[in-house]
Amino acid sequence: MTLTELRYIVALARERHFGRAAERCHVSQPTLSVAVKKLEERLEVMLFERTPGDIRLTPVGERICAQAERVLAEAARVEELAQIGKDPLVGPLRLGVIYTIAPYLLPRLIPALHGLAPHMPLYLQENFTHRLAESLKNGELDAAIVAAPFEEPGIVTRNLYDEPFRVALPARHPLAAQSEIGKEEIDPGQLLILGQGNCFRDQVVSACPQLAAPGKIEQAMEGSSLETMRHMVASGAGIAVVPASACASWPKDDPLLVVRPFKDPAPSRRVVLAWRVTFPRPQAMDVLYQAACQSPPVGTLPLQ
Repeated sequence: MTLTELRYIVALARERHFGRAAERCHVSQPTLSVAVKKLEERLEVMLFERTPGDIRLTPVGERICAQAERVLAEAARVEELAQIGKDPLVGPLRLGVIYTIAPYLLPRLIPALHGLAPHMPLYLQENFTHRLAESLKNGELDAAIVAAPFEEPGIVTRNLYDEPFRVALPARHPLAAQSEIGKEEIDPGQLLILGQGNCFRDQVVSACPQLAAPGKIEQAMEGSSLETMRHMVASGAGIAVVPASACASWPKDDPLLVVRPFKDPAPSRRVVLAWRVTFPRPQAMDVLYQAACQSPPVGTLPLQ
């Protein structure tokens, strides 16, 4: 049994699709399929139940896959322990960032980090919070930048900055005449919101209590990204609650769209750096933290 085979079954368990699992492992689908089948034959158990359109772990497969994740995490730690014997600021750092932070933080973070640790390149992954949490815990990532709260066993966090929310409106919307918008003025029937799985969606619902009422969030229209929602707002499709860093990157002279702050107390989110408590390069985390604090996105606020 090899680590590669263990990576295959873990990827297949997560993706529940041979094609996507193969893509995640950077191999062809036949290569992954044959390897999984041979592993099942060698172990003399069926790890996956295969039905048309779906793949799922068998009960014994669940136990073996959980053990495989632990083995992979420990194998990654062997490499990390070897790295700590060298310069902790030499060698790549695997960083995950959620979708609604990455485009606005990374262009500022990378130059700052390069100035502090020029021999520590970043291997980057954008993803949803729950997927970054999985990758962080199993050793596929060294660190992640996410929105609080982020409480996972074996993971520590350090606060980076606070980010207020803004309201994006069509230029001719009645609320556009106001200098500030009250949270209670957000109409669920006019709201554009990110899809399921995106933590910013949940943050918007928490910020505007009326959205949590039964049936209200179902009235909102979904956009696939903050940039897509920007164009939808400009077209007159609705209004959107967005992070300040996102709208700070938008053109200032857009005649079709305006951005307004919330009335106090304005909703916001706290952005944190997270890593495993056992990560053997604490100096690398210190430098990454320093670089992020030196280069927060435009529109964010320093910690109080």
